Amino acid sequence: MGDKKKPGYIKYLFGGLSGMGATCVVQPLDLVKTRMQIQGEGGTAREYKTSVEAFTGILKKEGVSGLYKGIGAGLLRQATYTTTRLGVFTALNEKYRQSQGKGPGLFASMGMGMVAGATGAFVGTPAEISLIRMTADGRLPPAERRNYTSVVNALSRIAREEGIMGLWRGCIPTMGRAMVVNMAQLASYSQAKQYLLSTGKFTEGIFMHFVASMISGFITTAASMPVDIAKTRIQNMKVVEGKPEYKGTIDVLVKVIRREGFFALWKGFTPYYARLGPHTVLTFILLEQMNLTYNRMVLGETGGSSGL
Repeated sequence: MGDKKKPGYIKYLFGGLSGMGATCVVQPLDLVKTRMQIQGEGGTAREYKTSVEAFTGILKKEGVSGLYKGIGAGLLRQATYTTTRLGVFTALNEKYRQSQGKGPGLFASMGMGMVAGATGAFVGTPAEISLIRMTADGRLPPAERRNYTSVVNALSRIAREEGIMGLWRGCIPTMGRAMVVNMAQLASYSQAKQYLLSTGKFTEGIFMHFVASMISGFITTAASMPVDIAKTRIQNMKVVEGKPEYKGTIDVLVKVIRREGFFALWKGFTPYYARLGPHTVLTFILLEQMNLTYNRMVLGETGGSSGL
């Protein structure tokens, strides 16, 4: 028996579990990234100058539990978004290998990453909105906080107060960000992995996965931060007297550049990369190890691969 006989749902299950495991580790960094991206909007003063200052400030004011605000939404996001994107990408990658007899090139990997990202983002947008709002809530004045008690409470209140479509607010920039992220992340990981193996200095294993993941994380961070900031601000914005603060992605980018400067589009780069790098590493390592264990214990094989 080989990987071809592995049930299709296993690809999705392992993708989701690997993302959820990584999120448990990097949630505090995700919270810091969100807080830094939304500070300064609406002309408000910047509360934190650096990522370290933000981390220590949140820890001092809100305690350890404050760093894990929105963890339920974060896990739900992985259970929807990551399950879908990694499952779709792995399935497309496998079909390509079967039809072409070789691994995909750069442009094929980029195309598959964009399809996987857009699909996963659409499925995961409701959880994404809940995560953004729950992690941002702590920096608002008490009278302005939404005070969601859980991700279920957040989803039900958004649907009740803003309508069902409110759960997909910012869906377009979210899908745009996901297409950029997955085009960069999945394609760069796949290509970095192939390159490292071709040098003869690396062999399939955790260290090689680590190096490929860190390369992928840096490229993905630089490419995706502007659309990520647009997505974050749209999903966190409030509608006052029926008038939203931002009209769309371009409006956010123009206003950020005009009010805060061009490089504000990369505000929170350090926590974003500090989150995305380890999250990428942990996700892919967990994915590889789950496939290895499944192949060994269920299929009776000694090898394993994520299919990426």
